[in-house]
Amino acid sequence: MLLPNQSVNHHGHLVVGGCDTVELAREYGTPLYVLDEQVIREKCREYLDAFGRRLPQAAVAYASKALMTKAICRIMDQEGMSMDVASEGELYTALQAGFPAERIKLHGNFKKTELLRTALEQNVGRIVADSLPELQQISEIAVALGVEADVLIRVTPGVKADTHERIRTGQEDTKFGVSLASSAAMEATRLALELPHVNLHGFHCHIGSQLLYTDGFGLAAHIVMDFIASVRAETGYVAEQFDIGGGLGIRYCTDDVPPSVDRLAEEIAIALAESAQQHEIPMPQLIVEPGRSIVGEAGVTLYTIGVVKEIPDLRTYVSVDGGMSDNPRPLLYDAEYEVLVANRADAHPSHIVRISGAHCETDTLVAEVAVADPQPGDILAVQSTGAYSYSMASNYNRFTRPAMVMVNDGHAELIVRRETLEDLVRCDMVPTRLA
Repeated sequence: MLLPNQSVNHHGHLVVGGCDTVELAREYGTPLYVLDEQVIREKCREYLDAFGRRLPQAAVAYASKALMTKAICRIMDQEGMSMDVASEGELYTALQAGFPAERIKLHGNFKKTELLRTALEQNVGRIVADSLPELQQISEIAVALGVEADVLIRVTPGVKADTHERIRTGQEDTKFGVSLASSAAMEATRLALELPHVNLHGFHCHIGSQLLYTDGFGLAAHIVMDFIASVRAETGYVAEQFDIGGGLGIRYCTDDVPPSVDRLAEEIAIALAESAQQHEIPMPQLIVEPGRSIVGEAGVTLYTIGVVKEIPDLRTYVSVDGGMSDNPRPLLYDAEYEVLVANRADAHPSHIVRISGAHCETDTLVAEVAVADPQPGDILAVQSTGAYSYSMASNYNRFTRPAMVMVNDGHAELIVRRETLEDLVRCDMVPTRLA
């Protein structure tokens, strides 16, 4: 499967962003994350255009958990995006990259006191409160600092999204948010309106990730707008903002047919307009939080093929020099990918194989896939790895995390250097009694 930004050159090599992937592997080594800058920028513009045409005040906030580096932050800033962060590290990276704090939203079901204090000291745009105790904590810190805390409340809409159970987030049984089905959401709203130094701006929800249908977004919009109407009726408070989260899926395999961003914007805009008219309430400013659909298809991971082991009448294992430490999604979510032999990208995929990682584990990258006759030393390209590969990478088996290069119009530049063996032990300490 060639993606729209990819081609095959006269050497039969896979080309991404105008760069020969085989040459990239030679120059930077493998495993190697490759990101196409132009694809990322085009996706940002597609979101801003699709939602801006229908809802002129809409804001698009990149979900940085999908992929977070300083270079990504710079692109998001240049493209006029907002950003959501969900940890101290993500917030720190954004601020270090010079991303405007007022366009940052802080998420998380457990935010430590230090993180909330930093967010308030740095004047982040919104803190998305996940519980009643957290609202109390935000207020106490804001009072102590003498600042105002601008918050959204995360609510649970009770929508069971059609996706893997481990990436559903909007159903009733979830660690995230306060329930709309009980009195918890209304109780949290009343509390936020009463607490000192807390300014409630509206509500947030999120139903799941890698969603290949848009109807769940429309349903969630109706449900939360119903709640917004109830809040106005009971308290007089009129929500200014409604953050519907993200989760639009991408193409991992040929059979995946994700909805367009335009279709997503249409679904949400219609639902909001219908609900606003039905309840005779003002239309809140919409915020949407795409992550995977911004960076996912922009990424390719390159590996070097090592051992090709054929077990007669059973299976052929193709081992590569990475695996679960640079992409744990197959083991976590049964994620599937398509691959190419990058140095023979125009060859017919004639062999059914299993792509295995190099870790001391049942480390399967792709359970079953057709590839062109794989040979030791070939470069294997795994498609659509821009999201949740680098961001979920680890040092399992003391593997070093790969480098990452950004390509654009034939130019490649390192944006994350490869970890060294020295990096692996930089935090290790030896007790004096063992010295």
